[in-house]
Amino acid sequence: MTNSLRGKVALVAGGTRGAGRGIATELGAAGATVYVTGRTTRVQQSDYCRPETIEDTADLVTAAGGRGVAVQVDHLVGEQVEGLVKRIRTEEGQLDILVNDIWGGEHLTEWNKPVWEHSLDKGLKMLRLAIDTHLITAHYALPLMIEKPGGLLIEVTDGTAGYNATHYRLCPFYDLAKTSVTRMAWAHAQDLAPHGATAVAITPGWLRSEMMLDIYGVREENWMDATKVQPHFVISETPRFIGRAVAALAADTERARWNGQSLSSGQLAKVYDFNDLDGSRPDCWRYITEVQEAGKPADASGYR
Repeated sequence: MTNSLRGKVALVAGGTRGAGRGIATELGAAGATVYVTGRTTRVQQSDYCRPETIEDTADLVTAAGGRGVAVQVDHLVGEQVEGLVKRIRTEEGQLDILVNDIWGGEHLTEWNKPVWEHSLDKGLKMLRLAIDTHLITAHYALPLMIEKPGGLLIEVTDGTAGYNATHYRLCPFYDLAKTSVTRMAWAHAQDLAPHGATAVAITPGWLRSEMMLDIYGVREENWMDATKVQPHFVISETPRFIGRAVAALAADTERARWNGQSLSSGQLAKVYDFNDLDGSRPDCWRYITEVQEAGKPADASGYR
């Protein structure tokens, strides 16, 4: 997909790390100009206390073949988002792709606790981070995107609509956050269709994000060592896999066929014929249902 997005302008909101970083990098590899936003810069760290920065991601975009632009933005602050969009309008005159990947709730989730036991403050903050940020960003950015037909809105979540409809995500606030984003994409799709634009929700599989690798005490180079602790980690994927899914969608002139749908990286890999960095093609959500939840031994044969 080299140069398939040359001349396109993307905003990856929440691109500091994880899926956002992978998406930004692959959009860059396809030739796009990518504005990367987040709260952590090389001179100011967010409450995540993580080393990844928006400048690092922007550099990856440029190194991949695109042009990365890092802008510090708190997407809960409308004035900052409004200023960001005004800057994109001034500098580029267009916005073709908006990726809403803002999250930040990992440290707020209290797993396996009902609502009356879960911290209310943490739970409500989680919803603000997962839902309010996406709506605020869409409010200010979509008017620029629909000025010409062909725009694409990507709402990043965790879990497909089908999976989440039948599985409780082990925390009422987390469950609502992730299912709400899927519905949000469907709602935006109704409003965007008359303008020739497309909105979808997309989920990675078991993501080997920087935080997940740290949890297992491994690096990308030796990630398989984590399967000694959690055998089903064998189905995991890099953040670049969902990045390639988004880049393929953005380059598809017939992407309107997906409008309003819930998609996954593994699903789109079959349609657009792309692989993860190691040449494999993980199909995580099918694996989780057919192997992990079925109580079978960990074995990714036939699933990647």
